[in-house]
Amino acid sequence: MVREEAVAAIEHDRVMADGIRDTVLQHDNFADALAHRLARKLCDYAISIETLENVLCEALSSDPDIEAAALADLTAVRDRDPACPDLLTPFLFFKGYHALQAYRFGHWLWKRGRQHLARHLQSRSSEMFAVDIHPAARLGQGLLLDHGTGLVVGETAVIDDDVSMLQSVTLGGTGKQTGDRHPKIRRGVLIGAGAKILGGITVGEGAKVGAGSIVLENVTAYTTVVGNPARPVGVRHSFMPALTMDQSLPPIDYMI
Repeated sequence: MVREEAVAAIEHDRVMADGIRDTVLQHDNFADALAHRLARKLCDYAISIETLENVLCEALSSDPDIEAAALADLTAVRDRDPACPDLLTPFLFFKGYHALQAYRFGHWLWKRGRQHLARHLQSRSSEMFAVDIHPAARLGQGLLLDHGTGLVVGETAVIDDDVSMLQSVTLGGTGKQTGDRHPKIRRGVLIGAGAKILGGITVGEGAKVGAGSIVLENVTAYTTVVGNPARPVGVRHSFMPALTMDQSLPPIDYMI
């Protein structure tokens, strides 16, 4: 599908032909194209594009789950972001998507004891995409980082499948404590722009966190919270807000 969209894009605007051929059409499969796209974005004076592309291809060959997750993330962007018309657009241009895939390769390296290279990818991703995800964090698939700018995910954070987060979200700690100290975000959660979720707490399945909220306590599943400190509002819902991207809030003066 991405290849077909790439051909159509070139026919629509020939100025894009060289870039799209280099990024998509010259590669035999999605995995190779993904490795090349990220290597071109993240290479620097320390690691050449050729060296980095070889490392990323090694990861994809060793762990097919990386490609599966990348495809699930790509579909999530197309399906949930009203500014995204197809699969090609996020693959080429969306830094939230790119940063998420950079994390996936960094996580593969981290699990294999290659921490310095994993941290190098984390650092480059932060520089290039303004997204900082620790390579030891555990992230599921089908994730949407909408815009992505300013997103921070700590070392012991866990994000389950089918979660959507907007810009400037922080999944952080509360101080200098060590060990398991970052949030656990369960399936289907929607986290609004600028929300800060701090400490080893759990945001339950299908919950919604309003923009700008400061969350310091566990959030019950299928509940909306908002404010500083965040408190539940309205009545419990029964849908997955990450999938609908419905960021509206129930009446603030009616607590659950």
